[in-house]
Amino acid sequence: MAVIRSHKLLLSSVSRVRILMLGPVGAGKSSFFNSINSIFMGYVTSKAMSGSAKSSVTTQFRMYPVKDGHERKPLPFVLCDTMGLEEQSGAGLDIKDITSILQGHIPDRYKFNPITPFQPDEQKSSRPASLQEKIHCVVYMIDATKISLMSEKLEEKLTSVRSLINSHAIPQMVVMTKVDEACPHVQKDLQNVYASSYTKLKVQEVSSRLGVPVSCVLPVKNYSQELELELNCDVLLLTAVQQMLRLANDYLDDVDSF
Repeated sequence: MAVIRSHKLLLSSVSRVRILMLGPVGAGKSSFFNSINSIFMGYVTSKAMSGSAKSSVTTQFRMYPVKDGHERKPLPFVLCDTMGLEEQSGAGLDIKDITSILQGHIPDRYKFNPITPFQPDEQKSSRPASLQEKIHCVVYMIDATKISLMSEKLEEKLTSVRSLINSHAIPQMVVMTKVDEACPHVQKDLQNVYASSYTKLKVQEVSSRLGVPVSCVLPVKNYSQELELELNCDVLLLTAVQQMLRLANDYLDDVDSF
């Protein structure tokens, strides 16, 4: 927590990095924000609407700044929540909307329309968004219990999204959620997560399916039914955030070198 609190951004023009969360419906994007927010508030919170449903619970683009404790001091990052990705066309988050989000054109609380992608205001779109408004790191939320069940269509969609984000040279990583539900040894004790051969297999499977290095796949457990914070849970969640901040800094360093 101290490392994240004191994290220094490389460019003075960017006060907080924007981290975009993408993933299939029910993978835990909103729950991840709630979990990080809980750690810094000191108790379990549920600010973002989350839950399990066949279609995305999140229908708006939401920018969630995370604030530190009761003093409400802003931390150096914003988590951007989106509608879930769905395999069929005309449902879930549209790839064209992802382009608008990356470029900083979509405003907070914009309501997604799966049939019609976002149409930027001509006056505003003629003015390029500042670096502060753009996305600096993309995180895929993937449910560890559903990796093997991922359909070919959804995998193709994720591949298209990855190609799009690669074209913007934005760093990408994966947060593998629900690791406790995927392995009974981890469910018994979260400290077993890096000793679990099953978790290791799942990390490798995500890596090969999404085309990201194993080192960029981080296992976590979101807060979902707990009433109190748990240290082992916090450590995994904070490790993931720390990696996001490092990747965002790499991106800012790359932009600054041009």
